[in-house]
Amino acid sequence: MANILFFGDSNTWGLIPGTMERYPWGTRWTSLVQQALPENRIIEDGLCGRTTIFEDALRPFRRGAETLRLSLESNYPLDAAVIMLGTNDCKKVFNASSFVIGKGLEMCLDELEKFLKPQNILVVSPIALGKEVWLPEKDHEFDKTSIEVSRQLKAVYKQIAARRGTHFLAASDFAEPSPVDDEHLNEMGHQALATAMIDKLEEIGFVKKSHAQ
Repeated sequence: MANILFFGDSNTWGLIPGTMERYPWGTRWTSLVQQALPENRIIEDGLCGRTTIFEDALRPFRRGAETLRLSLESNYPLDAAVIMLGTNDCKKVFNASSFVIGKGLEMCLDELEKFLKPQNILVVSPIALGKEVWLPEKDHEFDKTSIEVSRQLKAVYKQIAARRGTHFLAASDFAEPSPVDDEHLNEMGHQALATAMIDKLEEIGFVKKSHAQ
């Protein structure tokens, strides 16, 4: 059995687009991974608003690089970890480029590598923001620049993973945000990401192929 930490934001937590509610077990992608790989332990650690390094004055304890060690220690021992952050870093209040967000990801990786070897870490670049996410009825914390920055994260994260020797997966290759809010996965998105994640975990050897699939 492998113990695998999944560390992310609202798209790991399972926020239902356009609400403050959470998709139930059996719908959110992390739970689908667990169901498909029952011989392994999937540890869900998603938090709405979580960033790599940025402090949200209105929502404390969101800096992933600062809180990651708590999750690593409380869930010890771990065999592997999957990290998917960056969407909230694109908010206009932080005014961060994709390069700076990549530096924030690396600070998270510094913490992960205190507990795990690089080859036991999977870096996942998040889905890209939709083209109307900035509208007042969706999420005014983002603007049009946020959309472009979010689309750049795939290339930035891929380069970081290659340089540091971690594995890489681009969520945007398999899923896109719901048109309801242009930010969060809908049920089809959760299913698509779960399928891609299961295939990737088996490909890189984090888990063995499950006969239950």
